[in-house]
Amino acid sequence: MTDAAKSMTSDKTNDITNDEAKSKGNCLVNRNAEDLGDGDPNLTTKAPLVEALLQYRDKALASYHVPGHKGGQGVHPEGEALFRSIMAIDYTEITGLDDLHHSSGVIREAQELAAACFGAEETHFLVGGSTAGNLALVMGLCGRGDLLIVQRNVHKSVLNGAALAGARCVFLPGRLDPASGLTAGVRLADLREALERYPEARGVLLTNPNYYGMADDLREAVELVHRCGKPVVVDEAHGAHFGFHPELPPSALACGADGVVQSTHKMLTAMTMGAMLHLQGERLNRPRIRRILAAVQSSSPSYPLLASLDLSRYQMQTEGGELLDRALARLKGLRKVSEGWTALAFLQREEASVYDALDPFKMSVCDLSGTLSGYQLQERIEAYGCMTELADPRYVLCLFSLASPQEDMDRLAEALTAIDSEISRGMQENRRFLPNLLENAPVFEASPPISIPWDAETEFSSANRPIEWVSLSEAVGCYAAEMVIPYPPGIPLLYPGEPITAAMSDYLSLLSRSGARFQGAEEERLTGLKVTREPE
Repeated sequence: MTDAAKSMTSDKTNDITNDEAKSKGNCLVNRNAEDLGDGDPNLTTKAPLVEALLQYRDKALASYHVPGHKGGQGVHPEGEALFRSIMAIDYTEITGLDDLHHSSGVIREAQELAAACFGAEETHFLVGGSTAGNLALVMGLCGRGDLLIVQRNVHKSVLNGAALAGARCVFLPGRLDPASGLTAGVRLADLREALERYPEARGVLLTNPNYYGMADDLREAVELVHRCGKPVVVDEAHGAHFGFHPELPPSALACGADGVVQSTHKMLTAMTMGAMLHLQGERLNRPRIRRILAAVQSSSPSYPLLASLDLSRYQMQTEGGELLDRALARLKGLRKVSEGWTALAFLQREEASVYDALDPFKMSVCDLSGTLSGYQLQERIEAYGCMTELADPRYVLCLFSLASPQEDMDRLAEALTAIDSEISRGMQENRRFLPNLLENAPVFEASPPISIPWDAETEFSSANRPIEWVSLSEAVGCYAAEMVIPYPPGIPLLYPGEPITAAMSDYLSLLSRSGARFQGAEEERLTGLKVTREPE
C-alpha cells in the first residue's frame, strides 16, 4: 500500500493461522484458512480501492469529468472543512478506478477480498444500504405470481421487493419471547409446515438477528430448506460482525445460507448506506441478481462510500478481533453497573428465552416498575445527551459497536443510574396507563399467500373493494387497506388485505398513545386506518 493508504489503516501481520484467528475473533472464523485468498500473501494487508483512490488523488490530474465540485475545489467555503477531504476522492468511473456494475479492476479485487473475509463465494458492495440487497434477493428469486416464504417480522424493503416482483408472500409468525415480550425468529415446525403446504415456493427469507440483537443458530433451518431443494436468503443487516469473535453468534453464511445481506454501516465502520450482499452455492440465479443490483442501485455510485466498505473489511481482517475484545470488555463493565439498579434493567437472555443468543452490542433497557414507557424513558435518557437507536412501548435500545469508546459507556451509565435513582420502586403506579405491564404484541398465525400491492388503494378500488378511513376501534373485523409500519424498527404490523383483529386494534392504539410514529399509514400518529370491508 502507499504511505497515504497506510496512514488510514493499521498495518498488521498476515501470518495468522486458523486457530489463532478463532482465538482473536479474526474473520477466518467465517471461512476455512485454506480457502482464504488462495494463498495470496498480501491478502490481509491490502485495501485496493482505498489505495487506488489515494494514488489518483496524489497525481493531481486535471478533471474533465463529473462530479462538478472538481475534487472539492468548488465546495462552498462554509462546507470546506466538512467536505473538502472526502470530495478529494469523490471520483466517478474513470480510467483505473473500475465500475461497480461491471467490475474488473480495483472494485472487483476489493469485493473478492470481502468475499474471502466474510466467507462468501461472491460479494457485492451496496451503496443503497441493505435495502438494495433485499430488493435484489427477493426480485432475483421471484417473478410475477411466484410464492416466497417470509418471516413475518421483516424489514419493509423485503415487502417492497415483493411488490416490485409481483410476488406473493406466506408470512411465518415469529416466536414470542415470554421474558421480554419481543418477537424473535421463526419456529422450525412452522417453517416445515409451510414448506410442506407450499411446495411451489421459490425459497425462504429469514431475518437474523432481529433489531434487538436476538439471534438464532440457523443451521437446522437452512438444512431443512435445502432438503426441500430451495434456497435460503437472510437479512442479516444487524449481524455484519457475527462470526468475528467467539462471543458472537455464527454468521448466516457459516450456517449455510445461500444469500446474505449485511449493513456494514450498522455494526461495523462503513459510511451510512454502505452494505454488502454475499452469495454462495448454486441455488441462486447470480446473473439475474447482478442485473437487478445494477437496476436498483445508482449508476453513479459514491466512491467514498465504496472505499469505506473496503476499509471496513480491511479493519476487520487485520484487527477486528482485538477491537471486539476491547469493546466487549467495556460492555461487560456497563452491565456490571446495572446490577446496582432497582428499577431499570438491561434485557438479558434467560433459560426460557426462545432465541439462541443475544448480541452483546445491543443493550435494551426498560423500567421494571412500570413508571415509564419506553418512549418516556428514551426522552429521559436523551435529556442527558445520550441519543438512542429506538424506543417501543417497553424498551429503549442502545446500540454499540467496536468503535464505542469508554467515555460513551460511562456517560450512559451515569445517565441511567441517575434516572434509576429518580424512580422509586415503591412509587404508586399510574393506574391509567401502565406501559411496561401491558400485554405483549399479538402473536400471529402463518398467513395464507398474500399479494403485496404497490398501490393498495388503486388495486382495491379496481377490484370493487371500496376504501374508507375509520377509527382504530371501528377497524376491527375490516381488512387493512394500507401498510402499518412503526418506525423504527421499520417492521410492518399490518399488510394490505389482512384482517384486523381486536387484539391488533388494541395494540396499535397502545403504540399510538405511547408516542410511536408510523410509516406506510396515512397518519403518522395513527388514530385510525384506511380499511375495506370486502375480503379479497
